[in-house]
Amino acid sequence: MPGRLTSNAPHPLTMKPIYKLPQSVLVVIHTLDQQVLLLRRADMGSWQSVTGSKDHLHETYAQTAAREVAEETGLDVHAPGCVLWDWGLENVYDIYPQYWPRYAPDVRRNTEHVFGLQVPTEVTIVLSPTEHTEYRWLPWLQAADEVFSPSNAEAILMLPSQMAMHAQTGGPSLSDQAVP
Repeated sequence: MPGRLTSNAPHPLTMKPIYKLPQSVLVVIHTLDQQVLLLRRADMGSWQSVTGSKDHLHETYAQTAAREVAEETGLDVHAPGCVLWDWGLENVYDIYPQYWPRYAPDVRRNTEHVFGLQVPTEVTIVLSPTEHTEYRWLPWLQAADEVFSPSNAEAILMLPSQMAMHAQTGGPSLSDQAVP
């Protein structure tokens, strides 16, 4: 149909895609002693780490991670003591049928890029009430048992090894880079 906007075409006024993009981030927020922040979803009541989709095609995964962390927790990845890093992992999974209407008609799979965000022990969490109703800090093994998503559980279980690799390599911190 001529002139019809598609999932790849941005809305002419907002420049956001009409459909949700099947490209998202998972950010495991944790402390140095491996306490993991979990958020209770307002819509399902299940526990999760920070997740969210790209706002537009040109938004990088690092930008998405920083934006979603700020929107869902009020945390600034650039704040003193915060270290955001890309784990170099992607999960590809089937989108749950109840969420299909959010995506273009032919989209049934999502690609999720994984990040870690180490924060100081004493941080203030400010939830987005439309997305989350409460939060809690749990030891990493317990946190992995509490989350709804298998990819979220798997990422939390990888936390000790990811932290060790990051410490060994002095891994790059995206917090030290400009993330618009």
